Amino acid sequence: MSNIISGKELSNIILDGLKNKISKIKEKRLPKIAIVQVGDNSASNKYIKHKIKGANNIGMLNEYIKLKEDITQSELELQIKKLNEDTSVDGIIVQLPLPKQINANTINSLIYPSKDADGFNPTTIGNVVLNNTDIYPATPSGIIKLLEWKNINLVGSNVVIIGRSNIVGKPLANILINKSATVTICNTKTRNLEEIATNADILISAAGSANLINKNFINKNTVVIDVGANFIDGHYCGDVNFSEVGEIVKYITPVPGGVGPMTIACLLENVYKLYLKNN
Repeated sequence: MSNIISGKELSNIILDGLKNKISKIKEKRLPKIAIVQVGDNSASNKYIKHKIKGANNIGMLNEYIKLKEDITQSELELQIKKLNEDTSVDGIIVQLPLPKQINANTINSLIYPSKDADGFNPTTIGNVVLNNTDIYPATPSGIIKLLEWKNINLVGSNVVIIGRSNIVGKPLANILINKSATVTICNTKTRNLEEIATNADILISAAGSANLINKNFINKNTVVIDVGANFIDGHYCGDVNFSEVGEIVKYITPVPGGVGPMTIACLLENVYKLYLKNN
């Protein structure tokens, strides 16, 4: 299909660029990411495996810290504080989701903005809103890069985002607003959702609802970005019914191979940028 936006292809271009830059570093210390995981969530295990593989492939140092499921809030906070003060670490991420006894907002707030590889610290998010940063949450950053890679016009475009999370929907909306797009944020409880989506130039689904988007949500000129990461009967799928929608729309991202690889590439790109700022 000629209308596929391949996140795998673009992520490889970004990662090759990072690999080349890191190979030319003459200083004694290479950039380093610290990945903190609490518990043994199977999806998290998969995501972290890909992140570590990506870091290794580009020559980026990495430290994987796996903590017990029943860790206390104060114990995890102490771990973050240690990483904040570790001068060998440039970027810190705490893999979500976290167990119910942990306040994720507090943990994200604790990570120094100068080491905030995920872009979830309130200071980072505030700078995203103010259009005063080059560090963005990785998934929204990846989506923007995919759209711009295909020369999809954002200025004045009608963009509908289904999903209002702090990780994707909210920061992505602000990035798009700063690029002069007209943005509508919806959720699965939005009234007349199909009608609103049908009028979109760009439809981005980050609802976490398998096969939510069908032919009733799109038109032949729609650009569809599928951020969904759902496991149904052991199979990985997005929010979009690809077999029903894929042949109709102007452009579409696949799952897997779309937004996912871009998230990892943009995360590692953030670490490299933080490394440059801190050296």
